[in-house]
This record gives sequence, structure tokens and C-alpha cells, in this order.
Amino acid sequence: MAKNYDELAKTIIEDVGGKDNVNSVVHCATRLRFKLKDEKKADDDALKDTAGVVTVVKAGGQYQVVIGNAVADVYDAVLKEGGFPGGGQVPDDDTADENTSLINKAVALISGIFTDILAPLSAGGIIKGLVVMCAALGWLSKTSGAYQILYAIGDSIFYFLPVFLGVTAARRFHMNQFIGLAIGAVLTYPTMVQLATSKTVLATLFKGTAFASEIHTTFFGIPVVTMNYTSTVLPVIFAVWFGSIIEHWCKKWIPTVVQMFLVPAFTMLITLPVAFIVIGPVMTWVGDGIGAVMSGIYNFSPIVAGLLVGALWQVLVIFGVHLGIVAVTTADLAALGYDPIFALTCMVCYSQIGVVLAIIKQTKDKKLKETATGAFFSGLFGVTEPAIYGVTLPRKTPFILSCIGGAVSGAIIGIFHAVLYIMPSMGIFAIPAYINPKGGSMTPVIGVIVSAVVAFVVGFILQMLFGKKSVDAEYNKKQAQKVAETANEAHEVAHHSVEVKKQNDSDLNPSTKLVSPLNGYVKPLSEIKDEVFSSGAMGQGVAIEPSEGVLHAPADGKIALVFPTGHAVGINTTDGAEVLMHIGMDTVNLQGKGFKTLVEKGQEVKAGDPLVKFNIDEIKAAGYEVTTPVVVTNSKKYENVTQVAQGAVKVGQEILALQGTTEQVKAN
Repeated sequence: MAKNYDELAKTIIEDVGGKDNVNSVVHCATRLRFKLKDEKKADDDALKDTAGVVTVVKAGGQYQVVIGNAVADVYDAVLKEGGFPGGGQVPDDDTADENTSLINKAVALISGIFTDILAPLSAGGIIKGLVVMCAALGWLSKTSGAYQILYAIGDSIFYFLPVFLGVTAARRFHMNQFIGLAIGAVLTYPTMVQLATSKTVLATLFKGTAFASEIHTTFFGIPVVTMNYTSTVLPVIFAVWFGSIIEHWCKKWIPTVVQMFLVPAFTMLITLPVAFIVIGPVMTWVGDGIGAVMSGIYNFSPIVAGLLVGALWQVLVIFGVHLGIVAVTTADLAALGYDPIFALTCMVCYSQIGVVLAIIKQTKDKKLKETATGAFFSGLFGVTEPAIYGVTLPRKTPFILSCIGGAVSGAIIGIFHAVLYIMPSMGIFAIPAYINPKGGSMTPVIGVIVSAVVAFVVGFILQMLFGKKSVDAEYNKKQAQKVAETANEAHEVAHHSVEVKKQNDSDLNPSTKLVSPLNGYVKPLSEIKDEVFSSGAMGQGVAIEPSEGVLHAPADGKIALVFPTGHAVGINTTDGAEVLMHIGMDTVNLQGKGFKTLVEKGQEVKAGDPLVKFNIDEIKAAGYEVTTPVVVTNSKKYENVTQVAQGAVKVGQEILALQGTTEQVKAN
């Protein structure tokens, strides 16, 4: 008969701070992995003292409640008790922690909106950069079909960026994601883009100023300042934010039976006219205002302008208002034939990737290293969004250091008085734009190349000297937490051992033995890196480094647990031992890749029967260890659990002696 875990689930939810404190909950072979809005609300001590909970681990941004073999059943009870939708996933709440600073909230919001599109941003940047380079070297004609198709592949995500941001922003503002997508699509609708360049001009706002804006149409008599919103950031984010307010308001008064189609209809009918009439123009004027200020500063001092523009460029990119400078550049090129402002920014990307290269060398986080490597190559082609949003900005200090390097880059360009003669790309592909088509000195172009090299070196050195602590902050915190947990768990295990010895023989299982489930090399459980296993918190046992990818039964019994991903199996032996075998560390992240289960829960097995096949090379290639803990999770039912094998072992060879009652250890 299945055990009822409703009370345990209720206690767990209560002690993690209540269901309103839960962002999400998933589970692996032994643990409930919570993401909490505020970990301070969780009662660690109460959870550790709860029957059915082994311990609590806080690591990797997760609040892990270690359960043991029954984790799947407890997880189901937690979902039922908490009423969590979507398999335990609960939408994030950016306002959950009221003590978080406004700056941190803004960074978290912007980073969160861009996180999901980092991969296509990186891909688009690399492809676009390669295509532009091929054209610059004469390998591809800009009129050829190959160039046009490849350029479209690389440029599409940037051109239609509002569409992508409409989805991710809607997710962050807890809005229907497809409505967010529709908002982005309407902002980039071809007719609206063409309207921005229409020859029909009804009026001009702020005529004669840097904010001059033409009105090409009206909306029921209301003038509309038409803008080109392709490749923009702020208009769609603010439009989706406004739309989320309208959507929530509509849900309050529209009857449930017709909400499915009326809520989206009213949300879009209200949001998009406001976006075209108010939100879009205002955000564009913000960018124009910044551009006007920059022009004034340059006229005062090119070096000061270079320092300021170079330092702030990436900040402007984050909020999308850098397009104001692009607008100034377009006007300058038309009126003067050259532009000095945008010229100060084109080598800033090399400071960013200098910092990123240093982070690649510093980090011990495999996932961060992979993200940073992709961002580095994208940055070489002048596309730094993946580096900013995925690597430096979330860690703050590296981003600040990259801004310092950017300031140095801008100042050097200012010293050489280098200006742009055509609308540039970024990075190395911008260099031709500094060449004066009428001829003249090449010194400014040399200055631009020098600024790129210096920016890269400055960014790299600053990060190596001052940024390492921020890169490894989470890692060091995790290590310190593990040390503290190990000390506490060691104390608990020692106390537990004394209590076990006090029990009468009637409280113990019969003495028995376990044989090796693997061919390989046996070592003490304490040598495993994962403290939950090595400390003995899950129970006593051994670790085996497998030389062959087949896991076998360590005794006769019944399969109690087969994790869906195949990386963990539990067995209840006929002698009463409860054994957990966990292939590798954190291999749950492989989602079953490299594993093939051969048994199912409830199946009777004999010692030596194959349970799981796994590909050692594939698992190691993915960056995971295959060292396998073999743990007696009900060790308290035995007076001693003793390792009886050393070095190389084969399947069927005795590895553990479990001393319980005074009976002799059973023979094979």
C-alpha cells in the first residue's frame, strides 16, 4: 500500500515560506528543488527536523529539500497540496522581494527579457558579421542572391527584435505571450514602417530642433508621429508593460465565458493605438535627446565626448536608446558628409569581449564558459548583446569594467579626431567607414585600430585584476555553504551513530551483504564531491568509478525507484536493505541522454541482473562525472555498514557488509 505523504507535503510547503513564496519546484532522484522568491522566509532548522526530510541544501540558486527514495511521491503530494500549475512551474514575480534595489530590479528585468533570445542573437551576429566581411573582401556581391539570403538570415532577429521581445517581455510582465508577440509584430508591420518615410507630411512637431518629428497620418483625427520601430527595444517593452495592465483590467470585467477572444481583442485595440500615438514617439524622443546632448559635448571636447560616449554606450544599448545616436548620425551624414558622435562607439565592443575572454579563463562554471565563448565570437563581429545580457550585466562588476575600457576606446578615437563617412557596422567591419572617400590622411583610421586593441587589453586586464570575485561569487558562496553543511551533517551523523548503537537487536534488520553493481574501482563514499552523499546524510555506503556502462542489481529484491532519466535506481532487497544507486553527479541535467533503463518500478530482480545501460564517454563528454554512489538509505536499521572491498571490483563481488541482528551474514 502506497504511503500517504500529504502531511509531509503540507509541512514542507509551510516551512519553505508558503506556496506564495514558491516560484517553481521540480525534483531529481533524491531532492525537491525549489526556486523561492525569498529564501529568508524558509525555516531551514524546522525542515531538517521534519520526519521524512534528510537535510536541506542551498546551492545553484535552488533551495533543495533532500527526501531520498520517496522523492517522486513526495513531489506529487507537494504539487497537489500547493496547487502548483504546469508541473510545478510558477511564473516569476519580479516584485517579490521588496528589499531589492530599483537598479537591481531593472537589471533583472532587462536581463530576464533578453535571456531566452541570447542563442539566436549570437547566431545572428556571427552570420551577419561573416556575410558583411565576405562582401567587404569582395567574395560576395551585395546584389547576389547568396548575399541577400545569408544577410537576411543574420539580420532577421535584429530587424524583427520587437517581435521576439514582445514574447519575452510578456512573459516577464505575466501577460499572454502571443499578445506580446502580436504587439511586436504590429510595431514592425511593413505598412507602418513605410508610413514613416511617406512623402505625405501633415505637420512637423518640434520643427527646427533635434526632436523634429513628422506626422504622416492620424488615428480618428489624433495626429500620429510615425516612427520606424524595427530593431528597437524600449517601445515594445513599454508597450507590452502597458498592455499587461490593460489585459489584467479586461479580465476583471469581461465575463469568463468570452474572455478567450474578447480580452486579446480589447487589449490590442487599446494598447497599440497608445503605443503608436504616445509610447513609441516618447521613447524615440528620449533617444534623440540623448543624441543631442552627446553632440554638444563633442563640440566642447572630442576627448571628453569620447570618454563619456564610450563609457555610456553599452548602457544606452541595454535600454535601446542608442538608436537616438544613430538618428543623429544619419542627420550628420546627410548635412555634413561625416559624423563624429557614432564614431566614438564602434570599438567599444572590444572592451566588452576583452572582459568576456578574462571571464572564460576565470570561471569554473561550465555553462557560463559555454555562454561566454559564444558571446566572445559574436562580439568579435561587433554584436555584444549576448555578452552584455548573458555574461557581464548579471554580474555587474564585469559590466562596469567593460564600460571603463569603452571610455578609453572612445577617448583614443576622440584624440585622433576620427569620424565616420558612411553608416557603419560595429567592430572590425566599421573600420572602412572611417576612410575619407575624398582621400587624405589615414592616421585617424590607424587611431581607430589602436583604440580597438587598447580597449580589448584594458577590458581583459581590468577583469583579471578586479573582476574575478564577482565571477566566482556564486561558486564561492556555494562552496562555503557546502563546508558549513558538511560540518553540521557530520555532527548529525555522529549523533545518529550513537543512537543506533543504543537500539535493541529487535530494532535492526538481519545482517546481510551487498555485491558490486558495477565493474570498476571502489572508493570511500566520502570522496564524492556531492556533500549530500559524501557526508552520509543519505546513508552509508561506497562509491564506484565504473569501467563498464552497465548497472546491475546488488542483491535479490524488488525495484523501488527508477528515475525517468535513468540516472538513478532504488532497490528494496529481500533482506530489508533499501539501496540507492545514483550514476554520476548532476546527471539528471542530461534528461536521459546516454541512459537506457532495463527495469521498471515493482519488478523483481536477482543479484547481478542488469538494471541500466549508460554511455560513459557520452556522459563525460557532456561534462559530468560517472562516479556512482551505492548507498544504504535505511542505514539506521544496521549497527554498522562496512566497506569490505578495495580497488578494482567486478559485478557480483561483495563490497558492503551490513551488520544488524546477531544472525550471520547471508551467503549467496
